[in-house]
Amino acid sequence: MAKLKIKDLKNKGGTELAELLSEEREKLLTLKMRARESKVKNVKEAKEIRKNIARMLTILKINK
Repeated sequence: MAKLKIKDLKNKGGTELAELLSEEREKLLTLKMRARESKVKNVKEAKEIRKNIARMLTILKINK
């Protein structure tokens, strides 16, 4: 999972950011389910997804 850069997020529109946000939340949910089944090799991926979600929410609040 790559770190999303703030510059890239600022250039996206509100609807596009909302779509990305929902995708990241789905990824986090599936990752958590796979972690419960012990099928996850990279445990730190959840941390990066949570940080990406926080970045997107911050940009959305700034744009309002």
